[in-house]
Amino acid sequence: MPDFLSKTGLEGNIVHIEHILGVEPKTVDLPVDLHASLKSALIKKGIQQLYSHQLASWNAARDGKDVVVVTPTASGQTLCYNLPVMQSLLEATDSSAFYLFPTKALSQDQQAELSHLVGFLDEKIKTNIYDGDTPQAARKLAREQASIVITNPDMLHSGILPNHAKWSRFFTALKYIVIDEMHIYRGVFGSHVANVIRRLLRVALFYGATPQFILCSATITNPESLATALTGRCPVLVDNNGAPKAERLLFLYNPPLVDPVQGIRRSTTLEAVQLCAKLLRQGLKTILFARSRLRVELIASYLNDYFRNAYNENNHIKIEPYRAGLLPTERRAIEKGLRDGTIQGVVSTNALELGIDIGGLEAAVIAGWPGSLASFRQQTGRAGRRQGISYEFFIATGDPMDQYLLENPERIMLDAAESAHIDPDNPYIYLDHVKCAAFELPFCGTEKFGTDLTTVLVFLEEAGIVRKSQSRWYWSSEAFPAEKISLRSASADNVVIIDETGGRNVVIGEMDRPGAKEFLFEKAIYIHRGNQFIVRKLDVDNRLCSVEESDVNYFTDAVVRRDIRILAQDEYDDFKLYHLACGDVLVVSQAERFKKLRFNTHENIGYGEIYLPPEELQTRAVIFIFGDTTVTGQVLTQSGFEIAKANILAALTFLIKNMAPLFLLCDKGDLGVAWKIRDDHFETPALYVWDRYPGGTGLSEALHPHIQALFSFCLERLNHCGCRNGCPSCIGLPDASLGVLDDRKTVIAGFLELLARLPSHEA
Repeated sequence: MPDFLSKTGLEGNIVHIEHILGVEPKTVDLPVDLHASLKSALIKKGIQQLYSHQLASWNAARDGKDVVVVTPTASGQTLCYNLPVMQSLLEATDSSAFYLFPTKALSQDQQAELSHLVGFLDEKIKTNIYDGDTPQAARKLAREQASIVITNPDMLHSGILPNHAKWSRFFTALKYIVIDEMHIYRGVFGSHVANVIRRLLRVALFYGATPQFILCSATITNPESLATALTGRCPVLVDNNGAPKAERLLFLYNPPLVDPVQGIRRSTTLEAVQLCAKLLRQGLKTILFARSRLRVELIASYLNDYFRNAYNENNHIKIEPYRAGLLPTERRAIEKGLRDGTIQGVVSTNALELGIDIGGLEAAVIAGWPGSLASFRQQTGRAGRRQGISYEFFIATGDPMDQYLLENPERIMLDAAESAHIDPDNPYIYLDHVKCAAFELPFCGTEKFGTDLTTVLVFLEEAGIVRKSQSRWYWSSEAFPAEKISLRSASADNVVIIDETGGRNVVIGEMDRPGAKEFLFEKAIYIHRGNQFIVRKLDVDNRLCSVEESDVNYFTDAVVRRDIRILAQDEYDDFKLYHLACGDVLVVSQAERFKKLRFNTHENIGYGEIYLPPEELQTRAVIFIFGDTTVTGQVLTQSGFEIAKANILAALTFLIKNMAPLFLLCDKGDLGVAWKIRDDHFETPALYVWDRYPGGTGLSEALHPHIQALFSFCLERLNHCGCRNGCPSCIGLPDASLGVLDDRKTVIAGFLELLARLPSHEA
């Protein structure tokens, strides 16, 4: 136990300490065929040898193979692609390369690293960033002069590919496509990016280029299959990490119980503030990860209040929030402050999870499970990226997943990371990108692009979007398709947030339209870098939100009601325990009212009404049907016991939502769940699990092979919980509207045991 944690009152809540020893590097000599100028530049940078995985990547790339590199955070992946790409550019001055990074911040960071290396070369290689923040003059230089263009999938999708004629010089010489942080491209985003890559290769082939891929990723279980799904190629896997690892101390921390009877624990947010303050007081440069933009703003605000002191410049400690919605200038200033030491702490969403160089961080605090082992290891890996011992803290919430992991720390330390799933042929996503591809180049009759190109083109022709002439399909609409398609959200329409305090009329952020309905309703409190604003008007149609500064002592949280209707059912399996169906559903979400929660104590001090139109989502769902011909259905369809039925279904839904991320590389917020005692479609109790994205992403359906294991884990969580009759750490607090069930925990445990123990299939 470190001295700074002893006798603080915090040490008693640490349930597990893992001491991870450092690992020595595995180094090899620089490649014999390395260009003399590049070798000299490396030596000037102090690099006399490579790690073993860097050489393996070099050899595979030089052999003309596509490569996927999978090694931990801070293992020197940058050289895995910089060396072969720069070698190619030095050998042939007309060569070019695309570098794709998932965020603008990572692009800026990697350009700085690349420029530093290029500065030591005898022959200069021109590199340019091309993204939404790039000025027009610099964009022209990138198109006409750059050998390496650093961009992101969004700009490739909406700015480069639709205007490929302006990039003819670059595409003709394209030799490499680098895709960094590959594990980020999963779910909806990954499915979009796979189609963008299809379009990129199609345009490159038009100009006579067949570029190689070099992909890099944090540890996931299926790197080869993900890389193949993204690129359509079968890359060579390099995963023999040769980089050193610093010594680490990982602490698993459980907030104390404040109500042992109901199993309610002290707020994770408040515990995170207390722990982070201790670390910062010790002079440890600290990053704290929180699960939502609101929590990020609250924690940063609480920490700055804690250190506020006008007489010594706030104890010379400055903490900043870092999240989506900040302006580019704000993000750059925070990143710079972390590197130069003017900012000692940062509270972030997963936006800083990636390998951005933000200085020598010595401690990482994770407030609530981030959704996957891959994310957890990325976040803890942000500390100790250079040398010396680092401190990592996981502060659990009361959610079943968090409590399960504290009871089973080996799942964190020893388990393989999750698999990443994408579905490039998702009908909604695929249709959008066929439109974009047709706009970029006509399709010929025999061309390969996904799995069902001809059917989609015929549909688009009937809609008047394309026209067929002599076995070719031409774009015939006036619309520019890419500008209406967002790669990262269900809607490409963002609501712009404008500060109108005292007539300022200044843009301070943005938010997607569905999120705005739940966070930017009239009288909502919007927190931006520690400052409070009250929403005066949300104009959904024009995508504008007007806010003014406020000093109220509360923040707001919307109460959302959801209804679900089956549109089509295409699969149905009969099992002994339950029936399982897959199909299309319509989910209608309505933000009806909001809670006012006092700062610091988070007590509810009132409600308000929300008057906004509902949000509709057509998606895919897996449906558990407890019919009267199934074993579990016979329990739920007995006459009477209505209170028990409602409590069983509510608890099962709560557990599935919280425990499903153990088997899928997703956050629990990526899945929606609902239950009905009497379903209008099936006329028996049913439970729904759906993807929270139009058309679905395959996440809910991917649960199918894991269902029995999922029920077993749910039962284990329930049996290991020390509460008396159910709590937020197992089956949720009892809902008075469902009726009081005295032996609630016992009844639910019995039902779960039935699900977990009996074989699924009919004998």
